[in-house]
Amino acid sequence: MMDFDLPSDDDPRRLAIRRWLADHPDATMGEIAEAGYVVPHWPRPWGIEADPMHQLIIDQELERASIHRPVGIGIGWAAPTILLAGTEAQKKEYLPRILSGEDQWCQLFSEPDAGSDLASVRTRAVRDGDTYVVNGSKIWTSGGHRSRFGILVARTDPDAPKHRGLSYFICPMDLPGMHLDPIIDMTTAHSFNQVFFDDVRLPASLLVGAENDGWRLTKATLSNERVMLSSGGSLWGAGPSAADLISIVKGNGGEADPVLRQRLARLHCESEVLRLNRLRTLSARLKGRTPGPEASIQKVMSDQHGQKVMELAQDLVGASGMLEGSGPRGVVPEGARTGATEIKLRGDPFPGVDPIWYYGFLFSPALTIGGGTFAIQRNIIGELVLGLPREPKVDR
Repeated sequence: MMDFDLPSDDDPRRLAIRRWLADHPDATMGEIAEAGYVVPHWPRPWGIEADPMHQLIIDQELERASIHRPVGIGIGWAAPTILLAGTEAQKKEYLPRILSGEDQWCQLFSEPDAGSDLASVRTRAVRDGDTYVVNGSKIWTSGGHRSRFGILVARTDPDAPKHRGLSYFICPMDLPGMHLDPIIDMTTAHSFNQVFFDDVRLPASLLVGAENDGWRLTKATLSNERVMLSSGGSLWGAGPSAADLISIVKGNGGEADPVLRQRLARLHCESEVLRLNRLRTLSARLKGRTPGPEASIQKVMSDQHGQKVMELAQDLVGASGMLEGSGPRGVVPEGARTGATEIKLRGDPFPGVDPIWYYGFLFSPALTIGGGTFAIQRNIIGELVLGLPREPKVDR
């Protein structure tokens, strides 16, 4: 059960973090991580073994102090998996720089012929002494051109059933034989890449967990991904939220059209349901349980909600919503941008318009595709939550 009434302003745990922040007015993210406040629910020395309520208190106090912890694939995807199955040497080598935000990571999972069905990946990793020789390609690698490391899933046993022949690796992004081709999406931003491996030699010490146990770790990563992608803002946890849009409408004198007002009210209701469900999911996660089918439920709801936020933002400005640079006039809170894809678009925004709006509208169709398509998420919900018959497997 989750208690939605957070402790009072004079709660000792709240006062303790306020004292720490007062004693460290210019704390670096490394110092905040060392204090255990980046992942407080983690075991020591990385966290402080905070229970769910303590975690939420810390979240509130850091937000109150305008401190934004690292976000993205490193801390949301890679770090939990390394903590789960990595060696002590891997934890000491990679976790500190992930938690401090020093290193950016990317995800090397999807392939041109293996997206929704990740178990069908064909990229090969062949053991050769103390290295693995990797050949193949990955696609939709977000931020790969800005990343120092990636998490790589490759096939190490081609003769095993497809779910049992995969292994999970830490992959430096500057290895000889790696080549990145940029993919420019319809927002005109360079956020994706296709990555090619041509006889890339990957040290065997970068294998996470046991060889051929990669599918289990991939599922853990994907569960954490769905939680991260369905948190906070409407663009996979980044960008403006329904509350931001409603605040801007109020600041502009409200909305006279009854249909648009009703749509705003509906968005508010959806965002509140998502917030409460997110707290339930967080509570389960902080108690040590790997996110399960409830993460798929949250992602399905969040993706559609994000698209509705962006569609309504466009509709609220009328016909000018068809023009590049348009959007509701008003400032999106700086915190809402945290973790957003770097925005480098053509054209100048309209006066008073934050570019996150027209970027978000163009990007929003991707919300129901990335991180597991809406159809795959519904299959998971149908089979694992509702107990419906499994979908036929054409390869069997």
